[in-house]
Amino acid sequence: MKRIGLLTSGGDAPGMNAAIRAVVRTAIYYGIEVFGIERGYAGLIDDTMTQMEMRSVSDIVQRGGTKLRTARCLEMLTEEGQRQAVATLEKHGIEGLVVIGGDGSFRGAKSLTEGFGIPTIGIPGTIDNDLEYTDYTLGFDTAVNTCLDIINKLRDTMTSHERISVVEVMGRHCGDIALYAGITSGAEIIVVPEIAYNMDDIISRINRSRANGKRSNIIVIAEGVMTADAFAKQLQEMTSYSVRATTIGHIQRGGSPTMADRMLAAQFGNKAVHLLKDGIGNRVVGIHKNEIIDMDIIEAVSMKKKFNYELYETLQMISM
Repeated sequence: MKRIGLLTSGGDAPGMNAAIRAVVRTAIYYGIEVFGIERGYAGLIDDTMTQMEMRSVSDIVQRGGTKLRTARCLEMLTEEGQRQAVATLEKHGIEGLVVIGGDGSFRGAKSLTEGFGIPTIGIPGTIDNDLEYTDYTLGFDTAVNTCLDIINKLRDTMTSHERISVVEVMGRHCGDIALYAGITSGAEIIVVPEIAYNMDDIISRINRSRANGKRSNIIVIAEGVMTADAFAKQLQEMTSYSVRATTIGHIQRGGSPTMADRMLAAQFGNKAVHLLKDGIGNRVVGIHKNEIIDMDIIEAVSMKKKFNYELYETLQMISM
């Protein structure tokens, strides 16, 4: 393979730039040309791309966001849009494609491989950690650490005023950010989409913690359950405690990636290029039991994300 394309798609995630760097430099090491496609599949359909060199990716490993920018592209869901994307690849002599993104981005890559024979490799770039085949996705560690820093600061002021803080984090269908941020911040309660909550039980836990000497409480709630404002209002109406709501929002998507995400980016990007170099496509890369793996993209996107009930039970035991 002499020429490959590279794009980032869907929501941005810390570590995408580091993965771009790894793909470009690994490819150039093997004498493979790399074309960076701007704005994801929209840029592929619109033919917006430039050839990338060694210096194209200088000074980006520490930067959040994505140098190539990203966008959601409904046209890619249609056969007409897919045919236009293939026409663009053929026009530039691009023989394989690396896609950095989440589930929706992988489905776009799958359509190019299945329908048109374009070798594609997916790199899991999403803060939600909502792909079952890989233990961790690119950007998840940084997003959790961002939440952790904010929750630590909220704990200071909540303790001073003996308040309850309801903190809303991202996660529409997957509660991993809430789960991991809740455990590592010492939150008393987490509320996630995977487990139905009972407000009476939550109030009982808060009452027990106060009886045991705690002066504040942190509740971490995933956005897929409800907003922090709505939950705080409901809790306030049922108790005499002072309750405050905080929505962390898009801050979770930004910031310099952690060491863990930079390491994943380097390994994922390197693995993706090696697969294409060897003529292997229709795969995704990931990490399982601390080993870098690859898997058939069709199998990967069909796997349903499983919630870690063991970790959830750990929080119940150690949070009070």
